[in-house]
Amino acid sequence: MKNLKTMYFLALAFVLMVTACNPPVKTGVNAANKVLRYGSITGLKPEKMAYYKKLHAAVWPGVLKKITACNIHNYSIYLKEIEGKQYLFSYFEYTGNDFAADMKKMAADTTTQRWWKETAPTQIPLPDAAAKGETWSNMEEVFHKD
Repeated sequence: MKNLKTMYFLALAFVLMVTACNPPVKTGVNAANKVLRYGSITGLKPEKMAYYKKLHAAVWPGVLKKITACNIHNYSIYLKEIEGKQYLFSYFEYTGNDFAADMKKMAADTTTQRWWKETAPTQIPLPDAAAKGETWSNMEEVFHKD
């Protein structure tokens, strides 16, 4: 069960892809049918940086298909070194109507689960995420301009 919970939160990280510049509507439904923006951060093991970049230079087609099927768009991951440590910043936009259901659908996908088994060992959760058994830490959106 803990493994499934970890994979669920990795979805937010990967797509999660992780996760809140703009928190989802409290009911889990995007009633206004607007774009919800998500940002999250995690650490990256320095010895795994080349492997992480290699994986993301050729993301598996099934993973990309599932991201799209789960209403995730404009998905990006950035790398930044801060005081000698590597960090990953994730950003994506959600356009669906039920974020929780879409994340469950993603977490149930076997190809995505295999992808997470490749990416999870490369990452170092920040303390707040690690305390909850998650990989990516949610970020608060403080400014947006369309």
